[in-house]
Amino acid sequence: MRRAFGRRTFLWAAAGALAVAGLTQAGPAAAQDAKDPEVYRIGAILAMSGKADWYGKVMSQAIQQAVDEINAKGGIDGVKLEAIIEDHKSGVAKEGVAAMNRLINLNDVQAVLTSFSPPTLAISPIADEKGILLLNGGGVSTALIGASKYLFHNRSLASDLGQAAAQRAQELGLKKMAQLAWKTDAGESVIATVDPFWKKAGGEVVATEFMEVGAPNIDTQVAKIRASGPDWVGLWLFSPDPGLALKKIREFGMDVPVIGIEYNADIQKVGGKYTDGYEYTSDYFAPTEAWAEQFAKDYEARHGEAPEFYAANYYEGVYVIAEAIRRAKAKGGDYWDGAKLAEAIRENPSFDSVYGGQMVYQDNGVAKKKVALFEVKDGQSSFVKYIALD
Repeated sequence: MRRAFGRRTFLWAAAGALAVAGLTQAGPAAAQDAKDPEVYRIGAILAMSGKADWYGKVMSQAIQQAVDEINAKGGIDGVKLEAIIEDHKSGVAKEGVAAMNRLINLNDVQAVLTSFSPPTLAISPIADEKGILLLNGGGVSTALIGASKYLFHNRSLASDLGQAAAQRAQELGLKKMAQLAWKTDAGESVIATVDPFWKKAGGEVVATEFMEVGAPNIDTQVAKIRASGPDWVGLWLFSPDPGLALKKIREFGMDVPVIGIEYNADIQKVGGKYTDGYEYTSDYFAPTEAWAEQFAKDYEARHGEAPEFYAANYYEGVYVIAEAIRRAKAKGGDYWDGAKLAEAIRENPSFDSVYGGQMVYQDNGVAKKKVALFEVKDGQSSFVKYIALD
């Protein structure tokens, strides 16, 4: 039986800065049942610093809220849960690997909440070698599918969101698509799905341009897109870069529909008035049932803002791991093992979802969820409808 060591280590990001809470390390715990750990330590590898630290802030806040709730109700069959948050510095693969090794070697972590595609891909071979459950609530690259036999997702991947955006363009009767994508696995995975989908449906791809994450100037790419004469533009970008893209597209005189796959306050801050009319597809969290309403109320009381789907996904992810632990423990034996936690998910892939009802993990590890279409008007995002993928 593997045992947990040390006290809680928790890195916290707020207001763009890092603080450390409970940073201590101790020796083995006092005598206890040899079949059980003293505490269930789960890991998370998030963007706690760097250009995308907003994600780490909301994800870690939601993780800690779920941990606090579970412990307030007596833990998992009486055993407390702790979250150990590590930093991949906004998507740096080698930082993710270093974080994964610390979680395993120092804390006997058997389940890890992961985010961003490059770090998740980088730690997947370690998960396979060591038998560690991985749960992704933020990374969206299609390359994540099958990256590890222990990897699950409660986030719609970027390829699904891109296809939904293309289906929306079809509904509008558009034919000539230009696309601007991050030069990352996430951006390229959208193109790999949307290109064949769009062409098979009779559409034409007139331009495909790439930008680096956080690039300050994309005039060259936008000029090429304008020259191609599209009747709509697909933005396969994530925060805050859609804001800059929208600003430049409008400043270059293009008055065509722009459909993307993300929108948030940072995008609005950069794009300003140019976000008006922008449509995007996304996971969508709406507190319409009792559990969701309580989560949203408590999150807002803690942090002064309503939770959006990234927070909901990581909050929900903690509960998925907790339920997997309960199921594995009920089977008996040496259950504190990531491979057995993954097996518990596959044996019964249905879990309560904070989005409402049940979500079901499919054979490819991706939870079946709704994809929503939104439109931005006067800086405010409003839900249009759900899109069922073809």
